[in-house]
Amino acid sequence: MTRVGIIGAGNIAARHADVLSGFPDVTIAGIADTDPHRAEALASKHGAPAYGGHADLLNAGGLDAVYVCVPPFAHGNPERDVLSCNLPIFVEKPLSLDLQTAEMIASEIEQRSLPSAVGHHWRYLDIVQQARDLLAGRPVRLALGHWLDKVPPVSWWLDRTMSGGQIVEQAVHVLDLARLLVGEVTMVHAVPAEEEGSADGPREVRGEVDRATAAVMRFAGGAPGLLATSCLLTRKHRVGLEVCADGIALELSETRLLVDGERVIEDDGQAKMRVDREFVNAVQGKDADVRVPYGEALRTHRLALALARSAVERKPVMLDEHHS
Repeated sequence: MTRVGIIGAGNIAARHADVLSGFPDVTIAGIADTDPHRAEALASKHGAPAYGGHADLLNAGGLDAVYVCVPPFAHGNPERDVLSCNLPIFVEKPLSLDLQTAEMIASEIEQRSLPSAVGHHWRYLDIVQQARDLLAGRPVRLALGHWLDKVPPVSWWLDRTMSGGQIVEQAVHVLDLARLLVGEVTMVHAVPAEEEGSADGPREVRGEVDRATAAVMRFAGGAPGLLATSCLLTRKHRVGLEVCADGIALELSETRLLVDGERVIEDDGQAKMRVDREFVNAVQGKDADVRVPYGEALRTHRLALALARSAVERKPVMLDEHHS
C-alpha cells in the first residue's frame, strides 16, 4: 500500500484526494493545511489524520510520497521540506512566483534522483495524442492560444504578488500544450490591457493582475504564436489551443478536439485520473508514463514567467535557448 500525504486542502487537493482514494493500492496518510478546519474537513472525508502545517505531516513519518497543492505564493518551503525527507513529490502548477525557487527545487529533485510529477494533466488528454498523430510529419506553422474566463473564487487570485497573474496561474496549461505540439519558444512580447485613465495617461489598478493580455510568441521552429488571456468575463468562454499545419487545422480544449472546423472528437475524460496513476506507478517503481516531471514543467514555467515579465516591462523578452 502506497501512503500519500497531501499538503494543501483546497479544491485541487480535494480533486487529487478523490482520485487517489479510488486507487486500491493507495491510502491517504495525512492532509495538512494552514487552515486547520479545511484540513480536518478533507481529511475526515478520506479517513486520514489532519495536520495544521506540513512540518507536522512530515514529522509523523510513514509516507511514500507527497502531493504539494498550495497557492502560487506558498510554494518553496513545502517542496524543500518534502525533498529533505527524500520523498517523491507531486507539485501542482504553477511551480512558484519566481524562477529562482523553481530552479532550486528542480536541482534538488535531480540531485536526489527522486520521482516527480507536476499537475499538467492536459498532457494526458486522449485527444492530445490524437492531435499528435494527425500532425505527424506536418510541422505546426501557427499557434493560437486562449484563456478567456472569469476571476476564480479565491481571495488571493487578483493579487499579482500572490497568484503571479493569469498567464502564470491559468494559461500555463495552454503554454504547456503549445510546447508539446509546436516546440520551444525563443521570444515573447506581451501587451497588457490598460485601464482608461486621467489626463496624465493610463491608470492601472495597482498590484492587481492584468484583466486582459495579448501576446505574440516566436517558436524555435519558425512558427509564430498568439496568446490571448482575459479574466473579465462571468464564465469560462474559451480555453484552449488552435494550431495550423500544412492542410490541417486543429482546435483543442480540455474536453474535445475539433479537426478542420468540422469533425469533433470528444476526450475520454480520464486525464485527471491518469496523471495521478502514472505518478503512483513511478513511486512504486513500476513502468510509469510520467509525462511532466518537475524539470519538464520548469521549461513551461520559464515561458509563462517570461510572458508575465514582458507584460510588466512593456517590451519583448528573449528566452535563453540553453534552457529550451
